[in-house]
Amino acid sequence: MRRHVGKQSIRFDLPPVIRAAASVVGPKEGDGPLKDRFDRIMPDMLSGTNSWEKAESALARQGIELAVDKAGLSMPEIDYILAGDLLNQSIGSTYAVRSLERPFFGLFSACSTIGEAMTLGCVLVDGEYADNIAAAASSHFCAAEKTFRNPLELGGQRPLTSSWTVTGDGCVIISSSGKGPRITAATTGKIIDMGIKDVNNMGAAMAPAAADVLIHHFEDFNAQPSGYDAIVTGDLGSTGLKLLKTLMAEKGYDIGENAFDCGVEIFDAKTQDTHAGGSGPACSAVTFASLFYPKLCEGRIKRLLFVPTGALMNSTTAMQGETMPSIAHALRIEA
Repeated sequence: MRRHVGKQSIRFDLPPVIRAAASVVGPKEGDGPLKDRFDRIMPDMLSGTNSWEKAESALARQGIELAVDKAGLSMPEIDYILAGDLLNQSIGSTYAVRSLERPFFGLFSACSTIGEAMTLGCVLVDGEYADNIAAAASSHFCAAEKTFRNPLELGGQRPLTSSWTVTGDGCVIISSSGKGPRITAATTGKIIDMGIKDVNNMGAAMAPAAADVLIHHFEDFNAQPSGYDAIVTGDLGSTGLKLLKTLMAEKGYDIGENAFDCGVEIFDAKTQDTHAGGSGPACSAVTFASLFYPKLCEGRIKRLLFVPTGALMNSTTAMQGETMPSIAHALRIEA
C-alpha cells in the first residue's frame, strides 16, 4: 500500500509506539503549573556548568538518558538519536550526544524540531530501518535571548505579544514494539511566510503555518477537528492560538473547544510574567512529554493531533530586515 497520502501526509503501515517520554526543565518552568509533572527540574540556569550553552547540553543529555531509562532500554539499543536546538550549528544537541556513542541526526526546524524528529523517527521505524529511536529537542532561555534578541543585561522591555523561551529538553522513545500510544500518521508542513518581521510576535508569524498544515491534514485524511480529542500546537502562545482559531474558522474548521497550545499550558500567565506564553524547541517537547503523553497513556485522550510550530529566522535575518518564514508539522497519535 502506498504510504504517501494526499499532498503532504504519510500513513504508517506499522504505527510506531511512543514507548516513553521524559522532560528536564529549568527553575522557571519548575515553578509553573506543570511543576509536578516534569521528571527533573534544574536547580538554576547553569546547573553546575559555567555557561548557558553548556547547561543546555547538560539538560539535553539528561533528557535523552532519562527517556531511554524510562523505556526500559539501554543506550546501545537506541539505533538513532534525532535531536536539535536553537544554538549555532546545533551545539546544544551535538555536545549532548557526543559521549553517548549512538548514530546521530542533527536537525533544525526551530521550535517545531520535535515534530520533525518524531516524523523522521517514525519513517525509520515504520520502514523497518530501526527498532528504537530517541527524538529530542532543547532550548535555553538565556542562550536564546542572547542569540535572537537582546543581551539580558540590557533589561529591555518585552511587548505583550512576546513569548518566553522554555529552558528544557523533551525526549520521546519511538519503537517498533512495546506499550504506549501509537503514531499512526504525519503531515509535513510547508514554509509559510506572511511578511511578519516583528521577532517579538512569533505567534502571529507561526499561526498561518499551523493553519496550513492542519488544513492539509484534514484534507489528506478526509477528517474533521471533531475527530480529535485534542489538537495541540507547539508554541503559538495566547496571541497565536487566538489567530489560529480565526484562520481555521475562515476555512470552515471549528477547532475552538479542543485546541490547546503548549506555550499557553507551560506557564501561568497571571503570575509568571511570560506575556503570550512559552516558546522554543523545548516548549512543545517538554509539554507533550509531561502533560499530553501521560494523558494518552491513561486513556484520558484517545486521539491527539500534535502540531509543533516554528519560526525559521535568526539574528542575521532580523538585522537584514527579513521576514519570519514559519513551519509546522502534524502527528496523529492514538491511544
